[in-house]
Amino acid sequence: MIRLLALSDVGKDYAKVETDGSRLRLVRDLLLGRGAAQVFRALQGVSFELQRGASLGVIGENGAGKSTLLKIIAGVIPPTHGSVDVRGRVGALLELGSGFHPEYTGLANIDLAAAMLGLSRAEIAAKRDEIIAFADIGEHIHEPIKHYSSGMVVRLGFAVATTLRPDVLITDEVLAVGDESFQKKCIAWIESYLADGGTLLLCSHSMYHIQKLCRHALWLKDGRVERYGAATEVTQAYLAFHEEKSAGAKQPIAVAHAHSAGVYAIQSLDLLPGDRVEEGGDLTLSGEVYSPDGRAPTVLIGIVRADGTPVFGVSTDMDGVQLRPTADGKYAYSLTLQRLALLPGKYFVHAHAMDPEASRLFDDVERSFIVSGETRELGFVRLPHRWD
Repeated sequence: MIRLLALSDVGKDYAKVETDGSRLRLVRDLLLGRGAAQVFRALQGVSFELQRGASLGVIGENGAGKSTLLKIIAGVIPPTHGSVDVRGRVGALLELGSGFHPEYTGLANIDLAAAMLGLSRAEIAAKRDEIIAFADIGEHIHEPIKHYSSGMVVRLGFAVATTLRPDVLITDEVLAVGDESFQKKCIAWIESYLADGGTLLLCSHSMYHIQKLCRHALWLKDGRVERYGAATEVTQAYLAFHEEKSAGAKQPIAVAHAHSAGVYAIQSLDLLPGDRVEEGGDLTLSGEVYSPDGRAPTVLIGIVRADGTPVFGVSTDMDGVQLRPTADGKYAYSLTLQRLALLPGKYFVHAHAMDPEASRLFDDVERSFIVSGETRELGFVRLPHRWD
């Protein structure tokens, strides 16, 4: 495997300036070559490697150091400690459209941005129609950028930035902006990029996107690596962490509120045979989900242990299931977990309402249930086995 990126003990410090006196002391220390006396450590001791064709998701709470890490890798800011070795062309989608000139038209900004990326006049001419088609902003392409909505700027920025198909693509919450059709187009492009052997570094708060697009994940907490490994394992640990922080049952969003807010919402979640099921028996989870726009939503069902550890999750999108409409914008869903392999104990089932593209999560309803039975086996599930 060809190594494209290697970080060794990378750290980033920012000087703390709280008063005029501390600002003067900082200037004095810098002039004397001593460095800042008081610093905020945004990153500390981050090390990992990225091989060609790999896909790594970076997750963590706000302020954990995710954007700082991506900017260091992209060469936007230097690290204070450690080393970064980048081999190959890096394409960074950090602040889409930030380099556009507001007085220039979209067409002129395409030429300007492409030239700054190193394309020749002939290459720009060959790529121009492709960029315009991907941005899909119609006649607005001939208007000044200052008249664009934020979504239109993002569309144009992504279209330009992905033109070169870099060796390493760095994205920071790109899938959290723009409308749903644009997000779907972005996901399709990234999947195509990965299928062609591209290398991805994706920062996102969406564990669904991390699991869908990335093989591995890096969880940053307070500037340090909390966990690194397979994307499913790291995201499950991260979700369990948040489960513990926000413990407590969530109530469904009322139809009236969901309608006025224009969101997809779980209206009911029923358990059959009830909140107690025998181990090895069937458990059916059913109910209704509200759609504000007449399109069939995606429903994601997850099972977690009482301590928040994820056990299993599946969505209608994963299995290619289309929900059937009932009435008044509601859609019915029903999932049967056959011959339940869970060991006795207390569990929680989560029903999540997502948009039809399965790109945004809008609502979450929780119910608890007990798996009854007697066993001395350990863990969460019973695996078929035989002693020889």
